[in-house]
Amino acid sequence: MNSHPSLKTIGRVLTVIMALAATPHIQAQYARPIAYAATTEQEARPPKHEVRAVWLTTIGGIDWPHSYAKATNPSAIRRQQQELCTILDQLQQANINTVLIQTRVRATTIYPCNQEPWDGCLSGNPGQSPGYDALQYAIDECHKRGMECHAWVVTIPIGKWNGVGCRNLRATHPELLRKIGEDGYMNPEHLGTADYLANICADLTRRYDIDGIHLDYIRYPETWTIRAAKGSSQGDLKAPEARRACITRIVRAIHDAVKTQKPWVKMSCSPIGKYADLARYSSHGWNARDKVCQDAQAWLRDGLMDQLYPMMYFRANQFYPFAIDWAENSYGRTVVPGLGIYFLDPREGKWQLQDVERQLQLLRQLNLGHTFFRSDFFTRNVKGIYDYTRNYIDRYPALVPPMTWQSAQRPAAPTRLDVSYGGNTQLSWTGTSPFYNIYASKEYPVDISDARNLMAQRISGRQFSMPTHQEYYYAVTAMDRYGNESAPVQSWQRATGNARQLLQNDGYRLQLPPEVSLTEARYAVVETLQGTIMATLPLTGNTLNIQSLPEGAYQVRSLGKKGITHRLGMFTVKR
Repeated sequence: MNSHPSLKTIGRVLTVIMALAATPHIQAQYARPIAYAATTEQEARPPKHEVRAVWLTTIGGIDWPHSYAKATNPSAIRRQQQELCTILDQLQQANINTVLIQTRVRATTIYPCNQEPWDGCLSGNPGQSPGYDALQYAIDECHKRGMECHAWVVTIPIGKWNGVGCRNLRATHPELLRKIGEDGYMNPEHLGTADYLANICADLTRRYDIDGIHLDYIRYPETWTIRAAKGSSQGDLKAPEARRACITRIVRAIHDAVKTQKPWVKMSCSPIGKYADLARYSSHGWNARDKVCQDAQAWLRDGLMDQLYPMMYFRANQFYPFAIDWAENSYGRTVVPGLGIYFLDPREGKWQLQDVERQLQLLRQLNLGHTFFRSDFFTRNVKGIYDYTRNYIDRYPALVPPMTWQSAQRPAAPTRLDVSYGGNTQLSWTGTSPFYNIYASKEYPVDISDARNLMAQRISGRQFSMPTHQEYYYAVTAMDRYGNESAPVQSWQRATGNARQLLQNDGYRLQLPPEVSLTEARYAVVETLQGTIMATLPLTGNTLNIQSLPEGAYQVRSLGKKGITHRLGMFTVKR
């Protein structure tokens, strides 16, 4: 199943890698040039669609929380919640758009669950409620900031054999467990394991407005002996093929349980960072497909996964060719490699910031996203990783790529965009979509294909307030649950409060500005405010026959012999 990168891709990426290796390390302000040669203005633009994610770990509170909450102590609850808000504010400011929050920890949870007990990270006492629903709070706060929130579910490991999560499952489902050393694991070979985990994920999907179910450790433990047996049958559980089928059975059961309820909820997992050995590069015995039986690329191909977050905690030739392999076997889905930024911490490894910079720029060339493991190393700005991300690689926001394989229908555009000014700029509009994106530019109409114009994303209401930017025009688009975006509704009113002068007409003849005679144009093109051409009409002097146009708002531009155009103005038709 493993394919090899094309020569074209290899050549392009090798060029990028050599350029990156030659790029001097500039600390001050990160004002460095792009390390590859952009052949067009479009290539030089930052990407409008790209997943930028972090793993936010709750086990032991190593990312969050750093204090304990109790139902009898409201101030302790507020302190714990404020800790999370501080983290999310930092992530938002760095244009992170996806938060993977550890929700099922070790057969324990950060939300009230009938099947499994509370994890101790919130209250300090395993099995005890912190006095609030931490998952619901995280979802609400992520959504306020325009970020997706995915429930990170640790699947197979269930902690120490005598830990609270494992003890609970030993009492309720002993047939599903296996002890290895001092730890307990769910048995992937038992048919009931798939049903149990699918029920956990179905419950999460039904009760919460999550954007994704993210499966972690959906694999065999490396300590579970898997003996290769060439030519063995599917029924022989000692065969790697049969073992892969066991893991895939669990993935399929969870996929079906989630998608039946909410098909827009993204299915993802974090496989081992190398899928399999490549023709010229060995995985050195640590890969997803053969070592731990994760057939992750097949899950993309078969539609069981919408996203993959491979844990690519490697450098140099253990990173670059395997990243290419993920890119060339994405099957049109979203691949978001995880980067081991914890190695930047001197206590963890000997990486330098340049190591991660090169990886990030390569991933962008491959049209892949990036995920940081883990949140604390990112927000603590270890060796400048936060500054580099915020000020350079992710300087501008990006939308999560749409799930066009699930649905590609664009929603209807919003209407009646109004802009008013006081202490702030107030935008309001009408529409029926769950989300809206806000764009602003000094040029009219606002170019919504340019990420540099994206001001706010995933707004759930139908109004928005922002600091006033002088001389800006605004546009609003609708976005559905799958990430499909509508055409924009544009406002021609600038932040100065002065509306553009509308061209006069009686519903049948449009009066054009005097300067039209200087353009040497022979035709006029009439468009909707969204840019749809409605008519191309001959110019006769300074008037235009518009009787064929329906009532509505339009913009008009001249069209010369060589295709040169000039914007003439806007008008409304009302009869």
